[in-house]
Amino acid sequence: MKLARQHTDDPRAAFRQGSGDTIPLEDGSVDVVVSGLVLNFIPDKPKALAEMMRAVEKGGTVAAYVWDYAGHVQFMRYFWDAAVALDPAARDKDEGVRFPICRPDALAALFSDAGLRDVTTAPIDVVTPFADFEDYWTPFLSGIAPAPGYCASLDDAARAKLKERLIETLPTDPDGMILMAARAWAVRGTR
Repeated sequence: MKLARQHTDDPRAAFRQGSGDTIPLEDGSVDVVVSGLVLNFIPDKPKALAEMMRAVEKGGTVAAYVWDYAGHVQFMRYFWDAAVALDPAARDKDEGVRFPICRPDALAALFSDAGLRDVTTAPIDVVTPFADFEDYWTPFLSGIAPAPGYCASLDDAARAKLKERLIETLPTDPDGMILMAARAWAVRGTR
């Protein structure tokens, strides 16, 4: 929250910490509620959506966006495809498998089933450049989040095999740059 406050000088903006099932706002007290890159991690999505709807005024907007893990988050797709090729059991950890909500039809259905009107979805596409392989690989060594956690769980030999597989399969320019795309799906509806 501190970082968000530092980068926002609009006096209308307010930041509060909460959770997917407990938003610290009065009923109908805001005109927009947005879940950014979080909804897929919340176990009870209908409950989280009901909480978002509770906080937004009648006629207000409820929105979310999530990474398209199954398709166009290429930096993750290459990682999991390589991991599964070497270790089929890794499929159970792949966000593309674990988070079916990260598709436009599933998002639209979730919002419509919650009772929101005028539900629409749209892609958000961004370029994800990596200066070289180490720029791509280093975040996977952090152990934080599903893919890095999987990578950290491997012994040195298995991690080296995964690294080699990625070096062989990533779309790398002659100068070593790795240029990929990432897509998030956005959804919104009216209460």
